[in-house]
Amino acid sequence: MPHAFTILGRGRAGQALAVAWGDRIRLEPSTAAPADLVLLAVPDRTVAEVAARFPGRCVHMSGSLDLPGVPCAHPLTSFGGRAADWKGTPLALTGAVPKVLVTAFTDLGFVPFDLPAELKALYHACAVLTSAHAATLWLGAAGLLAQRGVRLPGRGLMALAEATQRNVARQGAAGRTGPFARGDEDTIARDAAALPEPWREIFLKLGRADV
Repeated sequence: MPHAFTILGRGRAGQALAVAWGDRIRLEPSTAAPADLVLLAVPDRTVAEVAARFPGRCVHMSGSLDLPGVPCAHPLTSFGGRAADWKGTPLALTGAVPKVLVTAFTDLGFVPFDLPAELKALYHACAVLTSAHAATLWLGAAGLLAQRGVRLPGRGLMALAEATQRNVARQGAAGRTGPFARGDEDTIARDAAALPEPWREIFLKLGRADV
């Protein structure tokens, strides 16, 4: 069976997609030189250099970078190196992504949409806020408690984080709870005073952000 395309890059994204697609594709290091269609799963800083080796037959996966003449397919997820349930996960398409690639992603449950090049940086910044920054908040909060000897049992703060995600998924902004949503200024002031900087500033700025 001929391969549909080759993934270049053996990081977590490349490995996860390669496992999911199986025999339909090859997974090669970024230094390889395949002769077929190439999907670049490489760091942003190397995309332009690697893409230059495959003019007219490569697609990159950078959510933030716009590279003129090179289409992009960006899966809006956090890859862990393994195949996962990606049903309903957005797939941002910028430029003329070959149908074989779009079909391969949709077969895994991804939902494609067109993303204009000029909006990529905003799109990716929002993705970072949702994923990496949210993780920093969870890990930072757990660290603040641990520093004072408070170690939550069971699943710790993750139970709260997941319950909040479910509420927001069902209700949108109305699913946001807590003292800022209630306008409870006494509790806000008491909680803020208990936090060291810069967490106090983050706590207040995020809490009062217009959503």
